[in-house]
Amino acid sequence: MARRLRPVGLEFVETAPLRLVFAREVSASPEAVYRALADGTADWPEWFTAVTLCRPVDTADGGKGREVRLKGGTRFWETVVAAEPAQRYAYRVDEANAPGLRALLEEWRLAPAGTGTRVQWTFAADGAAPFRFALTLGRAGMGRAFRDAVTALDRRLAAANA
Repeated sequence: MARRLRPVGLEFVETAPLRLVFAREVSASPEAVYRALADGTADWPEWFTAVTLCRPVDTADGGKGREVRLKGGTRFWETVVAAEPAQRYAYRVDEANAPGLRALLEEWRLAPAGTGTRVQWTFAADGAAPFRFALTLGRAGMGRAFRDAVTALDRRLAAANA
């Protein structure tokens, strides 16, 4: 059953009780990476294996949002809170069926790195103590999932430009 989460703003990226930050450089341009993140929502399952469904939706207030399903059955309903081409894409989770989760915001920062892009993903969360403990234990696995996803995205973007 989905539960409503606490609405948070972009400042939560810096103030969240639990912040997991991962970064990796890819050969694709910031513009190409941004388009894949923000405009290619439905394609996320093609490169981020934890994601089984990602589709754009309109929010109740007329904004942009996403419905996301993960392997294992976790579901999120999100609101896009930042869409700055070639720089930042961030979304807040408004509803989720994950137990113990109180607030969640994810931010993807993009910066030029040589001829490619430095991709930084921040997972900012708040939840009950068991939830925070489980995420802390799962940090290495989340880091591996991020690295694998960004590597697969980079390969996908390179193949599209070949």
